[in-house]
Amino acid sequence: MSGVLRWAVWGFASTLVLTGLLTGSQRLRLTRLNLPFLLGTLVTPDRDRAKAYGLGLHLLGGMLFSGLYVAAFTAWGRASWWLGGLVGVLHAGFVLLVVLPVLPAVHPRMASESQDPTEVRQLEPPGVLGLHYGVRTPLAALVAHVVFGVLLGALYRL
Repeated sequence: MSGVLRWAVWGFASTLVLTGLLTGSQRLRLTRLNLPFLLGTLVTPDRDRAKAYGLGLHLLGGMLFSGLYVAAFTAWGRASWWLGGLVGVLHAGFVLLVVLPVLPAVHPRMASESQDPTEVRQLEPPGVLGLHYGVRTPLAALVAHVVFGVLLGALYRL
């Protein structure tokens, strides 16, 4: 199997598991964060369609991030479950400390930390570490991203 095909197969599989873990943690009420929904509402105000669009965007984003993991594995000359897990910690840190706090600045339907919701901007901002969506949100995100990295590192072979 070629390197690109291995990346596509294992990147997609790892992304599906990541998405399942994040969705499952929300369904189990460990967090109120629904990242595919937040992504979908970037492109449509229709809450039902947002779920489908957001799932597609999340899968696409997962594939792009898996490409970064594979690039790192290639640069290091090896891939392993523990290297993938370490990159997963960095990935989760990036999402929790950079992406979520910046989201209100770019999301057309999300209120900001300093302004109350409006008729258009109804979504609650996630806050640093996503804590506005529950105190277990950082843990759920960390576990999901570490599992993503562990799977990708274990299954992808150079």
